[in-house]
Amino acid sequence: MDKAVKLRLMTIDDYDEVIALWTSIPGIGMRSLDDSREGIAKFLDRNPTTCFIAETCDCVADKAANKTAGVILSGHDGRRAYIYHAAVRVSEQGKGIGSALIKAVESAMKAEKINRINLVAFADNEMGNTFWEKHGYVTRPDLLYRSKSINEENV
Repeated sequence: MDKAVKLRLMTIDDYDEVIALWTSIPGIGMRSLDDSREGIAKFLDRNPTTCFIAETCDCVADKAANKTAGVILSGHDGRRAYIYHAAVRVSEQGKGIGSALIKAVESAMKAEKINRINLVAFADNEMGNTFWEKHGYVTRPDLLYRSKSINEENV
């Protein structure tokens, strides 16, 4: 069996596979409204060139079945970029898929003339934090991340 990986832009048609992947990976905080189909559709409309899917192709004879192996959701406000959710299927981790997704985001942000990318990772997500540090994303001890929910339905 030959397995190839390709990256492409994410569309809302990917939602069901993406949400299944995100919820299968520990350390990704999901919000009921923000990460709903409608919330992600709104995000993709605003950020059409900065969210990517990594697909593996299990090629057997002349039949190919594509499977979502990884995803990264990122966007920008015109000044700074943010990575919101990034995940690679557990069975595909350690194969360079996460690194390829990060490079795709960094390239997309450079093309849009964005100079800095930020992200938030849970402090106890040891594997995730090790991954981000390996790729040059540093902890900012001079900042505190603050959040306020203005919609009690967004749990």
